[in-house]
Amino acid sequence: MTICGVDEAGKGPVLGPMVTAGVLVSELSELETLGIKDSKKLTPKKREHIFEEIISSWQTYTVVRTPFEIDSREGTMNVFTASCHAEVVRALHADFVYLDACDVNAKRFGENVLRLSGSSASVCSEHKADARYAVVGAASIVAKVTRDRCIAELKEEYGEIGSGYPSDPATISFLTEYIRTRGEVPLCARRSWQTVQDILNRTSQTGLSDFF
Repeated sequence: MTICGVDEAGKGPVLGPMVTAGVLVSELSELETLGIKDSKKLTPKKREHIFEEIISSWQTYTVVRTPFEIDSREGTMNVFTASCHAEVVRALHADFVYLDACDVNAKRFGENVLRLSGSSASVCSEHKADARYAVVGAASIVAKVTRDRCIAELKEEYGEIGSGYPSDPATISFLTEYIRTRGEVPLCARRSWQTVQDILNRTSQTGLSDFF
């Protein structure tokens, strides 16, 4: 029997891609020696180390969705996320699938992923599955490290952009200054996010006040 775990990183940020990753194993016990837990609780250095071990020892599959693809989606973000999970499930052909549910209704999320993937696999869809099942924790690490590397590339292009989350002052500062000075939204931003719309509105009002 083959087992895969699937998780995503970057569903909520206003900057950068959303990354969905899956890891395929034959037995859940295979991953026990790695000391895997929720990727958010690991240091970046530890995540990188475990990431390299995972991709060199097990089959993985990663889906990266750009801000443009996220903005162009049809339907809700939950449906879009389910479709990304489904692509991973379809690619890995596992007999049993563990999902970190991205919907308030975990059971519904699992059903949607299987329907979209066309898979006949058995599924376990739970909230916080990355902290409960090592195979999902492994997928979480692959997704998180992949997104972190994407953010590092964006920093080389744009300068300091922060973490990309709306709660990060550095991210808001970058967006505000970019939009104010260039009069447009950077390609690395999700312009459908309310955060961007709020900055556009504030910048527009500030611009008008310059005339009075």
